[in-house]
Amino acid sequence: MSYTIDVYRRELPACTSFRDFALYVTFFPQLVAGPIERSVHLLPQTQRPRIMTAEGIEAGMFLCLWGLFKKVVVADNAATIANAIFADPSAHSGSALLLGALAFTAQIYGDFSGYSDIARGLAKIMGFELMINFKLPYFAVSPSDFWRRWHVSLSSWLRDYLYIPLGGNRGGRWATDRNLMLTMTLGGLWHGAAWNFVIWGVYHGLLLILYRAVGSLPGPRLPTAVWWADLLRVAVMFPLTVVGWIIFRVGSLADLGAFASGIGVPSAADHELQWAALGAVWLPVLLMQLAQLARNDLLCALRLPALLRGILYGLLLAATVALSTGESNEFIYFQF
Repeated sequence: MSYTIDVYRRELPACTSFRDFALYVTFFPQLVAGPIERSVHLLPQTQRPRIMTAEGIEAGMFLCLWGLFKKVVVADNAATIANAIFADPSAHSGSALLLGALAFTAQIYGDFSGYSDIARGLAKIMGFELMINFKLPYFAVSPSDFWRRWHVSLSSWLRDYLYIPLGGNRGGRWATDRNLMLTMTLGGLWHGAAWNFVIWGVYHGLLLILYRAVGSLPGPRLPTAVWWADLLRVAVMFPLTVVGWIIFRVGSLADLGAFASGIGVPSAADHELQWAALGAVWLPVLLMQLAQLARNDLLCALRLPALLRGILYGLLLAATVALSTGESNEFIYFQF
């Protein structure tokens, strides 16, 4: 679709080589679940010689290894917790429901960003560059910042091919709010024809509208580019993101109601082992992301000395083998 639209808009010349066009359309690393590559970015790469370098191959192998770790260790282990609780939310309450929500929050990030990293890594090894699809989304400070960090290829596609053609923010506040809501609702429907996806899209549309409205009110403001102010913003935005993932994951509106009514009720079980397991698999991701955030570099691990890089790669590989659940769990986004 992006190729057809870009050619129609005269933003991209029509491809004259069927071989190059076929490679662009069927490029296997990202074909099933993204990143959603634009023709203006990927198609020119099929039309010129690729250069494979030792640095690119190592970067690609690291991305594949890191992505595999996030899928096998983080997502699959978190899934065992999330699936048990989301299977029957009415049978749980309080901290158990919170545990399930946080487990799915870890699962969907590890699963989807893991796939994107593997796709980017495979492409790098072959001399292609795919766009970065995840930019530390759980450090987002606002809904708009979240969508600049989460599934960037989809959110930017919706922005450029839906939100802006609808009028974007050019028609005043009401028109802008309408365009945001339409875009996010259709973004929810993109995931499937189910009410929870519609509600999830509407929910994120409301968050975008609410933050815009609050931001336009007169009054004092938190400072920008100050760590403690950003920490406060993240502390507000992250729970809102988790609520969104509850809506996204539930199997029915009845389950959503069970979550809403039960999460404030004290839990009869402590689930200490599950909390510990979730914390253990998430800790390496958190440490890596803190380093990436501090250095503003998603590939900061490649800047380590060779010996430390080797140790890191060995630990990731050993953990992936040792902490695998032993079950075959397909990627979440294979269903969309």
